Amino acid sequence: MITQSKNLAIINCVILFTLLSCSVNMSAKSDEVVNVYTSRHYDIDGLIYKNFTEETGIRVKEVSSKDQALLERLKNEGSNSPADILILADAARLYKAQSSGFFQTLNSVKLKIAIPDQFRSGDSWVGLTTRARIIVFNKERFSIDDVKTYEDLADKKFKNQFCSRTSSHPYMLSLISSLITNLGEKEAKAWAKKVVSNQARKPKGGDTDQMRAIASGECGVALTNSYYLVRLMRSKSPKDQRVINAIGYSMPNQLSFGTHINVTGGGILKNAPNPDNARRFLEYLASRNAQKIFAERNNEWPILEDLPIKNTALSSLGEFKRDRLSIELIGKNQFKAQSLADSVNWR
Repeated sequence: MITQSKNLAIINCVILFTLLSCSVNMSAKSDEVVNVYTSRHYDIDGLIYKNFTEETGIRVKEVSSKDQALLERLKNEGSNSPADILILADAARLYKAQSSGFFQTLNSVKLKIAIPDQFRSGDSWVGLTTRARIIVFNKERFSIDDVKTYEDLADKKFKNQFCSRTSSHPYMLSLISSLITNLGEKEAKAWAKKVVSNQARKPKGGDTDQMRAIASGECGVALTNSYYLVRLMRSKSPKDQRVINAIGYSMPNQLSFGTHINVTGGGILKNAPNPDNARRFLEYLASRNAQKIFAERNNEWPILEDLPIKNTALSSLGEFKRDRLSIELIGKNQFKAQSLADSVNWR
């Protein structure tokens, strides 16, 4: 009886040990994570994270901050960084991270198939959404015929009418970078010099601030990313609707190289502790489900060109000719762009 009791106790211990081991393994599996450093600040990203976790069991831990702060943080953390993925909202920012050696090779067949060559920087990082840099104008002062091209912004008719962000902002650097390629450096510099002479005030604020300044009459013409315009279009605020009623917009250069296109994009970090999870996360962001959320909730065009979207305000911008410059080249030229802007005193 004593022996049988001992045997029974041993069996129970083995069973208990097995159950505990299984429990530990299951816990480890359910505790998989991907650590995302992102400069995006949109509520809809939380929904995408939630959907990814439900589909894969991988939890998303987000650190959100401004792009330069994230780059400094990665530099300071070095090989001890917990970050797996870096997501930034502009080609200039992404190329800066690439040139700092922060990214590893993606090695993803799914991303190579899904993302057009124009929106990939080799196998270092990929674009995930697109947006256009468009011209907006005060409808009481100007018409769409006045702003058919970016070059038109240098016209004397816009003396004391042009407003913008600072030239050092990545959105502006990427546009200037594209013009250096499309027009040539000499012509781009001459353009920038004339644009500066047309400024209504010193550069300040964001894209939405420029549109509000146009509506108030402080400015006559400005530049904005398309999704800021669509956001105002979809707003139910009477204040925002007054802005929309006061401004018009133009998709520039339809008869030449097309309207400048930029991206939000991301890559897997060199020291990523969870590279496989990071790869799965980027692949999910390029999936049809995630791309629809980007377009329908945040007014960004999906990177998947054949994807139908239900966003009437975004769709109302219509079909237009897009600049086909490589997004990597745009990022690479940002240093020339900054030097050019500095040389004409564009602050």
